[in-house]
Order: sequence, then structure tokens, then C-alpha cells
Amino acid sequence: MRDVRRVVVLGANGAMGSGAAALFAARGFEVSMLARSLDKAQVGLEKACAAVRSDVIARVIRCGAYEADLEREVAGADLVIEAVSEEISTKKFFFTRVDAARKPGTIVATVSSGLSLAEMAADRSPDFRRFFMGIHLFNPPMVIPGTELIPGPDTDAETFRAVAAMLRKRLGRAVVECRDMPAFAGNRIGFKVLNECALLAEKHGVDFIDYLMGPHTGRALAPLATIDLVGWDVHRAIVENIYARTSDEAHDAFAMPAYMTRLLEKGHLGNKTPSLGGFYRRSKDAQGQRTKTALVPATGEYGGAARPGKLGFVEEMKRLHREGRYRDAMQLFLRADGQEARLARQVILGYVSYALHRVGPTQVVDSPDDVDRIMGHGFNWAPPTLLVDLFGPRETVDAMRSHDIPVPDTLAAFAGAGRFGKSTSNPGRYFVGR
Repeated sequence: MRDVRRVVVLGANGAMGSGAAALFAARGFEVSMLARSLDKAQVGLEKACAAVRSDVIARVIRCGAYEADLEREVAGADLVIEAVSEEISTKKFFFTRVDAARKPGTIVATVSSGLSLAEMAADRSPDFRRFFMGIHLFNPPMVIPGTELIPGPDTDAETFRAVAAMLRKRLGRAVVECRDMPAFAGNRIGFKVLNECALLAEKHGVDFIDYLMGPHTGRALAPLATIDLVGWDVHRAIVENIYARTSDEAHDAFAMPAYMTRLLEKGHLGNKTPSLGGFYRRSKDAQGQRTKTALVPATGEYGGAARPGKLGFVEEMKRLHREGRYRDAMQLFLRADGQEARLARQVILGYVSYALHRVGPTQVVDSPDDVDRIMGHGFNWAPPTLLVDLFGPRETVDAMRSHDIPVPDTLAAFAGAGRFGKSTSNPGRYFVGR
């Protein structure tokens, strides 16, 4: 593999394209940012500079347009990063041009969040296929180090290992090697939880679900607020891809909620459309004060409770987290009485179960450490095995069985002596007492 010095980014004005350009330029790579027009590429450059809070990286970045500059820039590239729209047909169109322009041995990587690499590379030349792989960065890349590296069906093993080393050593990435399966590991696991919460919101209410499954359960942001941040259009693309292409034990959890589909057709995208809203709509009142109203899924209107009534076990968990008593908080979570506590356990234990079921020689990743790394460093969620250790391995198995949740083989076979996981991170990074 030739030493990677020159990087070309396609789709440079998008969030992932500009983020990838910022990441590589900040580490000293020469970067060319290409978009449909020079103006759009320069918008991407502004985003990249904002991501690193400095204009210094502009010294190693060139901007250009597809029609005028793609072939020339690709011909001189060591690495081409494709970050165009998440559609197979669009990606294949660009890969045809890249394949014709690239030099033998040039690495081509897609930042796709879960589309099939085999399908993307199906019609490409043998050399393209040999040096093609997925580098799935999480947004924003300058803040979130989690990165999934995925080989295509013909990817050269030595090149794959070299790229993994480059990502770790030169770019500071927390790399997880995944198999080419729908949504890979992070989004497959994460969006199962997010969509499950969206489905539950129809019955239980938006604010209630975000309160019940908030940061005290081991995540940086409540789940429905997370979907608003990601964008409803992105959420739909990911869950519909998983629903159509998988048939695992949690298949029904990926069914797109009908109320979300109806509102998407009216233009509701979450934070991207502030005037329309998503799960929440933010506005200012006559006095200029910011207000937030929650969606009522049954009607599609806004005006849900600004804040649900407090639950004793949730507030006590928050207090324990504030004192740094994370194990005590999660033990309380496991034994709390009431339908609300049982519903919360169904989601969190389901998260642990689903994540560990994605481990194995025919699954997405090889070890529990892999799912821990991507959920901790990609989503900033408490890693599954950390939760097991806070609950206790035997207690986790018993709780899963009492909630009719499948027990993963890796957990069922664990003898229970010592810690189940390898995570050494401070639980305070994931559990917030607010």
C-alpha cells in the first residue's frame, strides 16, 4: 500500500464529507474537497474550519467541482473518501468515475452508515474491489472517535490492516472491524433502541419516554431527542434498510412508526426543520423566551406535557449517579417495582441482549469488546458489558429471563467469577444525574 498523503473527499459540503476533510487535514494530510459546484465545496471548507475552530487547515485543502476537477484530483489521490448521499445508485455513479480515473492501488472508502459494500462494488474493476472498504465515521468526526472499518468481498487483507493502523495511530480513531452486514454494528444496535423508543412513544408519550430512558440509563442524550438531532430522514433510511435486509430476534423493533412516516411526508425532520419540529418543536413566545413542546403522536400536533411527573426510582438513580454510586444506581434500576421500571428494563436489557447477540463468527463483530468500543466511542452510550458488570452477570441473566429477553450465549456461558467485560472507562462518562 502506498503511503497515504493525498486525500480526495467527494460530497465535501455534507456533514460527513466536511467532517472527514477536517479530520484528515487537521492531521497533516493534503485534502481536496469536491462537491457539485465550487461554491458548495467552499461551504464544506467553511464547515471543516469550524469543526477544528481554526482556518489553519485551509492551507492544506483545495476545493473543486465534480465536472471540472474529479478526474484530475482522483488521478493524484492515495485515498478517495466517498461521502455523497446515502443512495446506492448515487454512490455507484461516482464509483464508476472514480474507477476510471484512479491509479492502481488507490484506496477508495465509503463513509456509508450501513449500505452493502458488496453491492456498491459489484460492477467495479478487480483493482478497485481489492482496495475498496468502508470507513464509517460517526458525526461529528472531530468529536466522536468511534470508527467502523468494513472490508468489501475482495478487499486486500494487508491493505485493510494498514488502513486500520493508520486510523488508529495517525487519526486517533477507536476502530472496530465489522463484517459487511446492514448498518454494521453501531447503527444496528443503536437504532434498534432508538426506534423501539419511538414505537413506545405512541402509547406512552414523547416526554415520558425521554424521561424514563434519559441519561441516568447510560446515554449522553435522551433517545427521542437523539432522533431529532440525527434527523428523521436519516433515521428512516437506517431502520428501513435494517428491517428490509435482516430477520433477527428483534426484527419488529425496526418497523418505522406510522406516525413518523406521516409527519415525514409533511416535511418534519427534527432539528433540521425547527419551524415544523420532530419529537419536539422549539420556538419563542411573545416575550422572546424559548419554549419547547412535545409531539402528540396520535394526533401529529404539538402540545404534549412539558415535563412528565417524576418517578421515585428515576430520581433516586439520578441522586446516586451524582454521588458517583453508579453500581448502586443500576442495582436499584434492576430491582425497582412498577410498570414504568419494568418498561425501562425491557429497553436496557434488550439493548444488552441485542448487542451481545451481534457477536460471533457469523455475526457483525468478533467479540463483546467490539460492541463495547463502538457503543462507547461512537454513541457515547454505556457499553453493554459495563452494564452487565454493574448489574452483575448472574443478575443480568436472571433479569433477562424474567423479562422474556433472549440471553446471549456469551453471557449464559460466563461462569460469573470476576468482571464480564474489559471496559476500564469511568462510568461517570456515561451516567448523568440530571
